[in-house]
Amino acid sequence: MRNALCGVLVEQASRSEFVFLTGDLGYGALEPLRAILTDRFINAGVAEQNMVSVAAGLAATGARPWTYSIAPFLYSRAMEQIRNDVCVHNLPVRLVGNGGGFAYGSMGATHHALEDYGTLLCLPNMQVFVPAFAEDVPIVVRTLMDLPGPAYLRLGKCEKPRDLNLPPYGAWRRLLSGDGPTMLVVGPLVGGIAGALSELDMQRRPQLWVLTELPVDFDEIPMDFLDDLKRSQHLFVVEEHVAHGGVGQIICHLLSLHGVMSRRFTHHYARGYVSGLYGSQDFHRRECGLDPASVLKAVN
Repeated sequence: MRNALCGVLVEQASRSEFVFLTGDLGYGALEPLRAILTDRFINAGVAEQNMVSVAAGLAATGARPWTYSIAPFLYSRAMEQIRNDVCVHNLPVRLVGNGGGFAYGSMGATHHALEDYGTLLCLPNMQVFVPAFAEDVPIVVRTLMDLPGPAYLRLGKCEKPRDLNLPPYGAWRRLLSGDGPTMLVVGPLVGGIAGALSELDMQRRPQLWVLTELPVDFDEIPMDFLDDLKRSQHLFVVEEHVAHGGVGQIICHLLSLHGVMSRRFTHHYARGYVSGLYGSQDFHRRECGLDPASVLKAVN
């Protein structure tokens, strides 16, 4: 998705208020953007706190700054600056975190973003975008260009199956129909899961939804999702994020407040480092039950 991001940002380069700051990362991907932005492309160095504060200052003068780094280097290291400089003042700073979840694999916990959107949604005015497919990125970027307040963009790898026909972009999209559980998946993780579940017969196949924008208000939950939940009485949430502050908790809280309950709740989430070992993203997903085979087994 990083290449898709660069491509659409190049298209936005004519906007004089657009400034891009990187924490000394993006080599092999962002060179076209650097070439076209010239002095509006700023390498802030390995100084993420300062980068976010500079971006806040630029935003206060009318600019539309984007900041970029590996996800935990950005949201975790610069949390105080994101909270005090950006969110409290409701400034239009874009925080682009590359490598959501376990994406950086064997580089270990320092590079894994397992609590990013749950943490950032605690801050005032913050909105979060987790595109599921490369096709989502241009639409999300164009939305972010004109969004009035702060936003976090969590990038991952596009895992779309070749034969999956995508509906038009939306915060909520139904990708598969079925008579099984009502399943909600956050972001790119849904691609491999959709491929696995499409092999099931209609009776066992979940009605599969993907969520790509946070926070969620009850009024934004599609009626088709709520109607299907009443039918299935089984809510199944899958996310590459810890349980605390995750979408599983958010959705259950909203549903309980509005008296919409299901008899069964299944939550597959990032459980950290089950074996105490580091490996690829696929390895960690398997350990946490986030891989397509594990989700398919749970459905069966």
